[in-house]
Amino acid sequence: MINWLVQIFSLTLFNLRTIPERKGAAVAAAVGIAGVVAVLVGVLSIAEGFRAAMTATGADDIVIVLRSNADNEMTSILSREEARLVTNAPGIAWSAAGPLASAELFVIINLPKRSTGTDAHVPLRGVQQAARAVRGDITISQGRMFEPGRNEVIVGAGAARAFAGLDVGGTIRVGQSDWAVVGIFSGGGGAAESEIWTDAAVLQPAYHRGDSFQSVFVKLASPEKFKEFKDALTANPQLKVKAVRQADLLADQSSMLTTFIETFGFAIAGLMALGALFGALNTMYSAVAARTREIATLRALGFGASPIICSVLFESLVLALVGGAVGATAAYFAFNGFQAATINWQTFSQVAFAFRVSPRLLANAILWAAVIGLIGGLFPAIRAARLPVATALRET
Repeated sequence: MINWLVQIFSLTLFNLRTIPERKGAAVAAAVGIAGVVAVLVGVLSIAEGFRAAMTATGADDIVIVLRSNADNEMTSILSREEARLVTNAPGIAWSAAGPLASAELFVIINLPKRSTGTDAHVPLRGVQQAARAVRGDITISQGRMFEPGRNEVIVGAGAARAFAGLDVGGTIRVGQSDWAVVGIFSGGGGAAESEIWTDAAVLQPAYHRGDSFQSVFVKLASPEKFKEFKDALTANPQLKVKAVRQADLLADQSSMLTTFIETFGFAIAGLMALGALFGALNTMYSAVAARTREIATLRALGFGASPIICSVLFESLVLALVGGAVGATAAYFAFNGFQAATINWQTFSQVAFAFRVSPRLLANAILWAAVIGLIGGLFPAIRAARLPVATALRET
């Protein structure tokens, strides 16, 4: 066993030392794999960033109450009495000001993008005073909170970056009136940062919503109170509503887009990986062909077939990992934190988010590169081990 390991080590070291003699083919193979990894990481970082934005504020103790047959806030409607009954249900956390619950409206307005000037759908949310306490991570980073009863809005940091006219001191047109932008808020990088907030009592008449809401956001006393809260709503004959954890609702809303992006990313990376695989095969076949006599000599000296296979595979793996590391590093600096916006297909509104190159994504990309390297080196390695010694020694 020790002799076998020594043979593998000696052959691998010999192979790696001869790479500079084949640097053209080696660099081509590594660059091909680096390109595969960079594209894979770049595309999947979009899905990672969108998923992170949709789930960053999805705490287990935050619950959204909707009409029982609604899939999202756009298709839900609740009366003021229904909202009141929800806020009085057991299991809700309380503060000195009352229950931590906010009956809310959700409408879509058009605003021009900063980058292109074209109009896009932006969510405008009417909230009650407890909204910040319910979510727990909303902080005013510029300006101030809007004053109840006035045509004032605060803007999520993501929306402020993506859309024109949302700077503090500016105004936007909502309905038939101008609304002053008085603050910018952050929300832990979550979906709330893509929204504009105002007082629900002011937004209702502006959009002729009467005395109705679309959802109620509540903060539970603890995550374990969810069943008690949900059962209380279900048992109340005056209510036809459903309670959903915010984390679950946001995950469901992000699933369609993230699945599409991931499928697209793997398809593109798969096509590129096929080209990189042929490049790796060509490189390793060339390496074996250039060392035919050396390999035959080693076989004649007593080196086994399996150490030769392992040494060629290890060389191919090293080239693949070098290319993968280069591609992953380049993708990280090129894409991580890149600001973008896309549409939420559940509400047809824009969601601002940042590309996210996570450690898990980088690890998967490196693993992808390693698989390409191993497959690319397997057949050349088998060929090297099967070379007839006498025939190979006669080659010039």
